[in-house]
Amino acid sequence: MEHTFNDGKWCWHELGQFDPGKDESFMKDYKSYDQWAEATKKNQTNTLQEDTDEKGKEALWGSLVYVQDAEEKDNKRVFHFFVTRQCLITDNLDVSMLEGVSLESIKRKMDEADNPVEGFMVMLGEIVIHFLGKIDAFEVKMRNVLWKIKEKNNVDLLDDIIKSRHQLLIWKNLLIPVQEIKYGVEEVFGKDAAEGIHFNRAVRRLERIQMLVNEYEKELGAVVELENTVSAHRGNEIMKTLTVLTTLFTPVASWGAIWGMNFEIMPELKWKFGYLFSWGVIGITTLALYWYLKKKGWMGDILRGKKRNSFFK
Repeated sequence: MEHTFNDGKWCWHELGQFDPGKDESFMKDYKSYDQWAEATKKNQTNTLQEDTDEKGKEALWGSLVYVQDAEEKDNKRVFHFFVTRQCLITDNLDVSMLEGVSLESIKRKMDEADNPVEGFMVMLGEIVIHFLGKIDAFEVKMRNVLWKIKEKNNVDLLDDIIKSRHQLLIWKNLLIPVQEIKYGVEEVFGKDAAEGIHFNRAVRRLERIQMLVNEYEKELGAVVELENTVSAHRGNEIMKTLTVLTTLFTPVASWGAIWGMNFEIMPELKWKFGYLFSWGVIGITTLALYWYLKKKGWMGDILRGKKRNSFFK
């Protein structure tokens, strides 16, 4: 499908599903077009190539993953583009997959563009808007993770953190090719392309989403560090408690082992107050051991309750 913009100054050819048998005579002057057309049949990942051999016939072409499911690797959408100074060609771009973006809005903004390069940057900017909408949803998830650390710190929280980091890596993976296209446009079409309003608007959006991703990455790193601190402290408290309890019960186990021996002659068995004597010895040695641990400061705060709002409760 062909769309013309800016009073017929330039056109956008929307191919849908590419038909290699279709005669694209309007591109016969571009030798790299055939390479691009062949690549669209098999390429399902991010690519970017350029043709600057002939002045005035420069071309930037490749493929871009614009939708990627966070759970399934193969659940993604890829569109292919071929950009020249005369026209813009896209293949397999489904605008309905972009949340918050409409084809009518894209066409309206394209009609304000002076050339196909600016029109392509309109399209790229709308894709970035879709990414920004997804980042907003990620922000809500991040807020829930932050408060879960305080309210319910457990294995489920750690799983949420790992999923969030994975999702953030996916966003960085999606943004890197967009950044590459931005540099490619500047390289192929020169300073004039970089001065267009739609180019700069797309670049600002890209910088904004990159800032958000970088800040969330730092925030997530701080969350992981906090989670590690809390988990390490709790683990240390558990080990300390078990160690202290084991130590305090050492006198009971030791004296019980001695008086549990099967010797025929054990004077204590004949004593009138032998039972009370054994309890006294066990109690005194246990208290003495407790006092020694307390004096050394090895008891810590394991016998004190945690505050209501404590992270370590």
